[in-house]
Amino acid sequence: MEKIEHKTIHTNGINMHVASIGSGPAILFLHGFPELWFSWRHQMLALSSLGYRCIAPDLRGYGDTDAPPSPASYTVFHIVGDLVGLIEQLGVEQVFLVGHDWGAIIAWYLCLFRPDKIKALVNLSVPFFRRNPNINFVEGFRAVLGDDFYMCRFQTVSGPIRKG
Repeated sequence: MEKIEHKTIHTNGINMHVASIGSGPAILFLHGFPELWFSWRHQMLALSSLGYRCIAPDLRGYGDTDAPPSPASYTVFHIVGDLVGLIEQLGVEQVFLVGHDWGAIIAWYLCLFRPDKIKALVNLSVPFFRRNPNINFVEGFRAVLGDDFYMCRFQTVSGPIRKG
């Protein structure tokens, strides 16, 4: 893994930690919760040896990427904006996009908001589903999967984390 390079890219008002290796067509890997770029290390090494440029950031609020203090700074628009800025800062026109878990959800939105930046998408573990505008995203999961579902477990409501 000593071949993987690390740098900080300023994008969308934050400093983003990015791991990368290789040259050629770009593959952008998006990690899940509570993971980091490190989740993709094996795929990055394998695909870079096949002639791809592999890029794996720590998403906003994770690892060595800035974590703005306001919860309002973590909308999908912010996170997609971070990634569009990253793609542009790296001088890449389009990426093959690979997402897992939370990263897959972000990948779906990146494809919807900026299809011009995406050559192809591979998502692991999360299918696309339409957002119901009549219910809060997390509350929808809570209603179906309960308080112990990982996205629900870490939410706060004006105070401590809910105990189940």
